Amino acid sequence: MTHAPADPQSAPSPEQLREQVERPRHDLGQTVQALADKTDVKTRAQQKTGELKEQAIAKTDTLKARAAKATSQIHDKLPDSVKDQAAQTAGQVRARAAHAGRMWEEKAPEPLRQKAARSAQLARDHRTVLLVAAAGVTVLWVAGRRKKG
Repeated sequence: MTHAPADPQSAPSPEQLREQVERPRHDLGQTVQALADKTDVKTRAQQKTGELKEQAIAKTDTLKARAAKATSQIHDKLPDSVKDQAAQTAGQVRARAAHAGRMWEEKAPEPLRQKAARSAQLARDHRTVLLVAAAGVTVLWVAGRRKKG
């Protein structure tokens, strides 16, 4: 009895065998890399920090735009007499602040002056937010006075 020769078509070629081995090896490599990424707490924390920072910047930009729009709308609705009074008051405040600043420089101790200078720089860096808040408070104050009068 003779055996029928093996079907050469059914036996995998060396290339097919390499492919069959390479595919699971590649999948295993990806799985190992994914597990390594999950255990790299420092990198994940940095990524999350970056994402949160981007979200905070976007939210800040949105809030600034809303505040600017609201300020513009309020400014447009204010009567000229209120605007004139606000400008006059602002001038008086600037003059008094300049005088107080000169007095401060003459009499305050050096460490206190340094701390005040840092605070003033912080206020200058966030001027828009402070101005919007001041405008909002002024509008509320004016509105409250009108209701009383």
